[in-house]
Amino acid sequence: MAIDPSRLKPSDVTRLLNSTPLGTVLDDRQLYRHRQRAGFRISPDGRTVNLFRYLSWLVDERHGPRPETSTRDYEAMKEAARARNAALSAAGRDIGELPEVVDPERRERCRTSFRGFCEAYFPLTFSLTWSPDHLRVIAKIEQAVIRGGLFAMAMPRGSGKSSLAECACLWAMLYGHRDFVTLIGSDEGHALGMLESIRTELDANDLLLEDFPAACHPIRSLDGIANRCSGQLYKGERTQIGWTANEIVLPTIPGSEASGAIIRVAGITGRIRGMKFKRPDGHTVRPSLVVLDDPQTDESARSLSQCATRERILAGAVLGLAGPGKKISGIMPCTVIRPGDMADRILDREKHPEWNGERTKMVYAFPANEKLWEKYAEVRAESLRAHGDIRDATAFYLAHREEMDAGAEVAWAARFNHDEASALQHAMNLKLQDEAAFWAEYQNEPLPENVGGDEQLTADEIAQKLNGHRHGEVPIGCNHLTMFVDVQGKLLFWVVCAWESNFTGYVVAYGTFPDQRRRYFTLRDASPS
Repeated sequence: MAIDPSRLKPSDVTRLLNSTPLGTVLDDRQLYRHRQRAGFRISPDGRTVNLFRYLSWLVDERHGPRPETSTRDYEAMKEAARARNAALSAAGRDIGELPEVVDPERRERCRTSFRGFCEAYFPLTFSLTWSPDHLRVIAKIEQAVIRGGLFAMAMPRGSGKSSLAECACLWAMLYGHRDFVTLIGSDEGHALGMLESIRTELDANDLLLEDFPAACHPIRSLDGIANRCSGQLYKGERTQIGWTANEIVLPTIPGSEASGAIIRVAGITGRIRGMKFKRPDGHTVRPSLVVLDDPQTDESARSLSQCATRERILAGAVLGLAGPGKKISGIMPCTVIRPGDMADRILDREKHPEWNGERTKMVYAFPANEKLWEKYAEVRAESLRAHGDIRDATAFYLAHREEMDAGAEVAWAARFNHDEASALQHAMNLKLQDEAAFWAEYQNEPLPENVGGDEQLTADEIAQKLNGHRHGEVPIGCNHLTMFVDVQGKLLFWVVCAWESNFTGYVVAYGTFPDQRRRYFTLRDASPS
């Protein structure tokens, strides 16, 4: 492409001069200082640079005659040195010209598309195909950020709910959808971890720098040194950038949609009430979007009083952050730890319809052929003992895949590990690894906790009660039979006992109706029912 040396953009001048075998000879800050000193001698229209005049000016500066200086007194010399040092300091603190937006069409395309924003600027984070659950959650986030509202989502662990929440914060600020975002975690340390992730994206994501230079270029100019914030200048004016441990204030740049946007973190039991930020112009802003990432801990989820306390804080202090007469938008990615905990109640649309709770699962329907999966469990266990991996189990699954997949429905078909063949196999491996954790972390339906403590029977205690008779055989000394039936919603558990005259009892037979045709099962996975 032909270029006109008499009308070059400043960025093109830097790129052109640095393209010689000499390597880097000029940077944006040096060119900015030269333009300020040379003025219209090298930049007739004030926007472009005449390369020939610029080179001529550099030669004059380097080899031209120096004006004779008269002897000055000490105070005059000191004042000149001070002025010179001040000018050098200001030039060093000025970030120079902002780079041009590389792809304006891409930037504009993602303005109202949160999915497009995630795919365009975070390809490494969201590298797999979206599931229908992801697309539904993304639509709810778009609604909460652009039009307002509250949205709580429980997704299987590892589905990217925290990453979606972090990207939602960036999307809201960079496009000016929201000017003050608050991140709230189960404690402040949890929220600081999310803020650090956002900080890394703003400082190191080259795609964001290309299309949002007004927000990201001043951050890059800090070179990771937060102490430079207070002195940073753009065209001689302070950028008012903030880069502290618990708060980010994007630079104030005229014409930027993200100018002065704020993101601040707090723990849900910390100092939340009255959160506000006063801008240099005297205008006070309050949070307009709150993101609560897993606002409960394992300990608090097991305490009814702590759950109630956090629920009251959520309804009062958190939702009142916007100030009198204003509604705040909210996004809450959460995990149900135990039945009836804070997350379980917030997701319940009967109890909290304002939060529009969305509870997704890893598996929506389990496979019908349970006998093959029981055999798979045995092969998997033996493979782990013999090889330390599941190679034999995967081979068994591939040999019987059609039968083993029958009746199953998984949420995210692209989610499985390199040593697995499908998302269903991945889900069943997690279930075999720890069933209680699977139902809580991946199905968002935690199993009821055992509360019997020491009164629960152990395997050894049950083994000691074996009477030695075959199934269905009545001991000769017994003269009475009784049958017990435990009636459940979809299954009947029954047992027949034989009794001697002195009330010595024997279990004769036991089972379920309908018959499950397998040795081990629970009411939750009973089939048929």
